[in-house]
Amino acid sequence: MNNGHNGQLINEVNALRAERNAVILAHYYQPGEVQDIADYVGDSLQLAQKAATTNADVIVFCGVYFMAESAAILSPEKIVLLPEPKAGCPMADMADVNDLRKRKAELPGVKVVCYVNSSAEVKAESDICCTSSNAHKIVESLADEDILFVPDENLGKYVASKAKRHFHLWQGFCPIHHRLHKGDIQKSRMEHPEAKVLVHPECREEVWREADYVGSTAGIIQYAVNSKDKEFIIGTECGILHELKKRCPDKTFYMASEFLQCPNMKKTDLQKVRDALFSLSPRVTVSAEVREKAIDALEKMLAVTK
Repeated sequence: MNNGHNGQLINEVNALRAERNAVILAHYYQPGEVQDIADYVGDSLQLAQKAATTNADVIVFCGVYFMAESAAILSPEKIVLLPEPKAGCPMADMADVNDLRKRKAELPGVKVVCYVNSSAEVKAESDICCTSSNAHKIVESLADEDILFVPDENLGKYVASKAKRHFHLWQGFCPIHHRLHKGDIQKSRMEHPEAKVLVHPECREEVWREADYVGSTAGIIQYAVNSKDKEFIIGTECGILHELKKRCPDKTFYMASEFLQCPNMKKTDLQKVRDALFSLSPRVTVSAEVREKAIDALEKMLAVTK
């Protein structure tokens, strides 16, 4: 796409944003051009909080489907748009609501802690939601019951390693983060011996145990901003580099692998954002029955993390 066409699209997006009283939210893994036109760029928790507090009539969620669903749950009176309706999350698809009901029946009294990377139906069957940045805090806020952690086994293992609680882990994972292996980190360290290794807890245990810092996307960015170090090896989706380079122009970042790119996160572009604002579609809605149950799990999470 040429710069002239980009400029025209940006002008149209800005005009439509004002006309529709819309707010544009973009995840850190979105293409750089989409992050640049967003009102707010963040990770799952930041965007969930923003969706709950914005005064806009329209929320344009540049991310994947479960994120737009969360916004629709928290803001049922608003129009929630997902510019690319086929932007899904394989991890979320690994947790089926009927399977979760069966597992709960097998574990009476268990507390279901549901990673926000999940469907609205799964959230509705859960006691409380969490994100990668607040998962440990959420678990600590509960009493001493056993935990059923859904759907990310890698994040669950990370939280379980810090919490004195019995965990039952769902066998789900992010295919992108799961690609990263201990050998990739060791190879990167050999190539960049002065660099600190920063990884996401959606990575395998063998990876996060090798890291200097384990944290959410926002946590990784903040660590790099505050650190006196000048070189970093990054173990999360490559879209984070856009914000890292903007916030830390004097620092150098190396991806731990060339394969850390989420195809779903890259499906959104400026044309789709413009078209969504123009047509006020595709819309994401959640049924009242599911919403009433799911909002409880989300609001409990937000109350703990305020």
